[in-house]
This record gives sequence, structure tokens and C-alpha cells, in this order.
Amino acid sequence: MKNLKLKAARAAMDLSQQDLADKVGVSRQTINAIEKGDYNPTINLCRTICRTLGRTLDDIFWEEEE
Repeated sequence: MKNLKLKAARAAMDLSQQDLADKVGVSRQTINAIEKGDYNPTINLCRTICRTLGRTLDDIFWEEEE
């Protein structure tokens, strides 16, 4: 499942995938894969991304029930 919340939060801070990757210490390809839903990040990476974006885990990674 695509992570549109991550993409939106990143865009709201005017960060490219490369910018976010540099800030959290991963490759741009990793951020791209998370946004596309092709990669399930570790909890530590999730926390680092959330801290960098000023969001909570729920804001970025919680899947809404349909």
C-alpha cells in the first residue's frame, strides 16, 4: 500500500526524497520504496522519519480502517 501520508508530509516541508533521505541517513531509493509501499521500514527508521518531519507515527504510518 502506498504511503501517501509520508509523501504529503515530506512535500509540506518542501523536501525532496533526496533531502529527506539525507536527513534520516538512508538512500533516496529507500524513501521512494517506502512511499511506493515496496519497503516496510524498521520502527527505528519510522521514528527517525517522524521526528524529522515533526509528525507522529500515527500521522505517517497508521493505516486507516476502511
